[in-house]
Amino acid sequence: MPACSAVPVVLTAAERHHLKKMAYGHKTPHQARQRATIALLAARGRPNARIASQTRIHVDTVRTWRGRFVAGGLPALSDRRRSGRPPSFTPLHDAEVKALACQLPAESGTPLSRWSGPELALEVAARAIAPAISASTVRRWLKADAIKPWQHRSWIFIRDPNFPTKAARVLDL
Repeated sequence: MPACSAVPVVLTAAERHHLKKMAYGHKTPHQARQRATIALLAARGRPNARIASQTRIHVDTVRTWRGRFVAGGLPALSDRRRSGRPPSFTPLHDAEVKALACQLPAESGTPLSRWSGPELALEVAARAIAPAISASTVRRWLKADAIKPWQHRSWIFIRDPNFPTKAARVLDL
């Protein structure tokens, strides 16, 4: 059975320059450096097995990145987009939790002087704003906007009863 030959790689001067910067750059991520090295060695006419032994990468990986580079050029050397896990919370949940954090706890009938992360998470669950939320998620959301209800007196008070519908229209953009 004949062995399939490696796909020939032909580089332009600009591609060669860019690949050399990627392969020898000190701040280039490791995976990008490996992929650029594979493309450069393939352009020199080296077979996949020799590239694999030189770079200490599996021959299947070399074959994959060589084929992707031939098919798509430099953009094909980056990772493909992955779907990942769907988000559990919507931007509306985020906005409602931040609005709750900016209210005084006494306004909601809670016997507290200030909110904390776990107490906010419990109040969010009690009001059914979000399904089940952890204190660390609440703290992360508040940290994104530098909201610290446990340190400072709140100054934003959402009094509008139609806040969720108005916020949903803006956040859906």
